[in-house]
Amino acid sequence: MTPAELAALVRAAASTVLAARGLDLAVLPASTNVERPRNPEHGDYASNIALQLAKPTRTPPRELATAIAEALKQEKAIKDVDIAGPGFLNIRLSAGAAGELARVVVTQGKEYGNGTALSGQNINLEFVSANPTGPVHLGHTRWAAVGDSLGRIFEAAGARVTREHYTNDAGAQLERFGRSLYAAARNEPTPEDGYGGEYVKEIADKITGESEEDYREQGYRLMLAEMQKSLERFNVHFDVWFSERALHEGGAVEHAIDVLRKNGHIFEKDGATWLRTTDFTDDKDRVIVRSNGEKTYFAADCAYYINKRERGFDRCLYLLGADHHGYIGRLKAIAACAGDDPEKNIQILIGQLVNLMRGGEPVRLSKRAGTIITLDELVDAVGVDAARYSLARSSTDSPLTLDIEEITRQAPDNPVFYVQYAHARISSLLRNAQEMNIDKGELKTEQISHEKELDLLKALGEFPRVVATAAELCEPHRVARYLEELATTYHRFYDNCRVLPRGDEEVTDLTRARLWLVEAARIVLANGLALLGVSAPERM
Repeated sequence: MTPAELAALVRAAASTVLAARGLDLAVLPASTNVERPRNPEHGDYASNIALQLAKPTRTPPRELATAIAEALKQEKAIKDVDIAGPGFLNIRLSAGAAGELARVVVTQGKEYGNGTALSGQNINLEFVSANPTGPVHLGHTRWAAVGDSLGRIFEAAGARVTREHYTNDAGAQLERFGRSLYAAARNEPTPEDGYGGEYVKEIADKITGESEEDYREQGYRLMLAEMQKSLERFNVHFDVWFSERALHEGGAVEHAIDVLRKNGHIFEKDGATWLRTTDFTDDKDRVIVRSNGEKTYFAADCAYYINKRERGFDRCLYLLGADHHGYIGRLKAIAACAGDDPEKNIQILIGQLVNLMRGGEPVRLSKRAGTIITLDELVDAVGVDAARYSLARSSTDSPLTLDIEEITRQAPDNPVFYVQYAHARISSLLRNAQEMNIDKGELKTEQISHEKELDLLKALGEFPRVVATAAELCEPHRVARYLEELATTYHRFYDNCRVLPRGDEEVTDLTRARLWLVEAARIVLANGLALLGVSAPERM
């Protein structure tokens, strides 16, 4: 029995009690949840449904809890129900019902953990959005890992997701990049406001042309292709590479100004055109068109948001760097000025900085990129799996320090190794079973009754809830931390419950039941790692 199935059973029992008492069934929550109690001695799962129903039914919660408990005890899947405190239900499953979860996991396979928490949402997920004037650096890399993992988790929770990279291919930065390339090709000093690093010379040497414009345009395309190659190597694929130029060349900026003007939020002042964003908590109004007729970068921001909404996205999620805190208010104000709900249609996440260490000492600056560490250099140093897992396992709200030696060490205190090793250990066990001509056969769930077996089942049952919560809170690190707990639970199970027979021992129903349980654990570890874009190795 899965937690969702048990929750439905609890709701049905509550419905039976309310009906028997002539109470209004409309007070029942649309859905209810069950949770694992902190103290395992309190039972397998707990429910507060009696507390939820007490006030609307004007019934003492313990009285309701007692009646619901009696209804639940009539179910074969329920071993016992205790009432705690003011009316909490502590539920123990029968051995057969608990073991049935292993069949569910193995049967669903790669689909186990998927749900409907975000069903019906069409999400535009914009992340990385690095300027095409240099390699993807360490700060971008954190959002590459987190953003791609979020996309996977959103889809597992039922959403439609478009992963989008916004390319700033218009404006002053690209002009500076073109001048830097032009100077490098002629072995001239880097312009005062230009870009340095060996990569500039590398790209300049690949360009054929005479003018700064040639170097700007060819250099931009070469740099963009390099960025795409680096991100694909990191297992990050974008559905859309959106060009800022397209907004200006296709009339989207003028269209956005028209939309905002019709909504009554445009005003003229000092010869310039402004958007009155202070009506929606922004700290100041924003210029859209300067007095000289030049459109601002903010005008492109407005056009880009409106373009997203007109492409059918009902939720636009921006993943921005630590230096973009000021964008939160202005982007939400854009949504409000466009007639949208800034609490529903737009969301901005800020990722804090990443520092790279080796043996406790800061890693020196990149030779190739000058003042930064690049994504490719990180992958060369630690590999894709270690980099992605380490970047995704911590909340983006906090700065992150990665030590190259620590995240590549093959030891239990290295989280990515610990989780991958659990999967490899299970894969080895299953290979051994195959070599011994032992298959799972028919699952007899009543065989699963050992404390450590039940602990493992409870951990496996939590996976769908963890995925749903990670999707709703935009926190992929919850999946990583869950996998580490699951790996620990599996190792404890393995140390206490021998799976394969030794010597001349017979293959029993218990052997087969434990093989089902082991396979279920392997599937959940693999599914969780896949959500983080990390491989699940069969050998280590």
